[in-house]
Amino acid sequence: MPSISFTELKLPSPVTQLHSRLLNEKKVELFIKRDELIHPVLQGNKWRKLKYNLLEANIQKQKTLLSFGGAYSNHLHALAFAGQHFGFHTIGIIRGEKPANLNPCLQDMKNWGMQLKYIKRVDYKQKETDKFIHTLQKEFGDFHLIPEGGNNLQGIKGCAELLDELDQEYDVICSEVGSGTMLSSIITHNKNLNTHVLGFVVMKNHQLEDEIRNRINTHKNINTKWSLIHNYHLGGFAKANTELHQFISNFKTEFGIQLEPVYSGKMLYGIFDLISKDHFKPGTRILAIHGGGLQGLRGYPEFYPQTRNSNFNYK
Repeated sequence: MPSISFTELKLPSPVTQLHSRLLNEKKVELFIKRDELIHPVLQGNKWRKLKYNLLEANIQKQKTLLSFGGAYSNHLHALAFAGQHFGFHTIGIIRGEKPANLNPCLQDMKNWGMQLKYIKRVDYKQKETDKFIHTLQKEFGDFHLIPEGGNNLQGIKGCAELLDELDQEYDVICSEVGSGTMLSSIITHNKNLNTHVLGFVVMKNHQLEDEIRNRINTHKNINTKWSLIHNYHLGGFAKANTELHQFISNFKTEFGIQLEPVYSGKMLYGIFDLISKDHFKPGTRILAIHGGGLQGLRGYPEFYPQTRNSNFNYK
């Protein structure tokens, strides 16, 4: 059986306070929960979502893990590494046709032993149906199923541990929002009723409010204030522009923290834009959760030439 040991992970991840002229001028305090530092590969919420899924598979004595994602999926990237590291066989169901040449993310997955299966996008939409899962079981045999992005009860449980690591209180906690797992976890497990949880949506999805509301309604006595910001997805998932890339470059120069343009870059870009527009009253303490996923930089080699045709620099 696989052996599960997490001793090499950097937990709790540190919190860094940022200092800038804008923050001083607006009298806003901004902190970043540095989940990108948890591990060179098992970064951020991808690790937090996997932790209890791996433990559950181990308890069930299941040696094979199967999950879903796109060709640049941070989730599958982390799962493939975790499978190799902890001794699981992994299967990744990839949305879309097989590319003529594997991108760096897919190549990593393959190098780490993940079995890749590419399916048409129309079929991918059926991935949560019993019929589709049964088809996969007939093809691959028995496996432990992890939903796309680790979006299940085990994923939420792992994300909730982030709150236990905080030793200060914040008026606003900001999260990147893709599947909404991290945001849902913070909403349902937050104990400070004065905290407003703010989600920065990284794609076009105006059904997210209803999806998150339906998810958290399974919990009793939820009193956390929360809202979503849809103004910074820049046209859709993984869409970016020159201004965002310049912001990421300037952010690294000024604060020494690397962001990426799919998740953390959009969130911090939005936070700073809102601060400049006096969205937050003076004295507000904001915590932004850096969700990792830095391997995503390789999807934009024209802006990050150091990642071109090379393995991801995890440092």
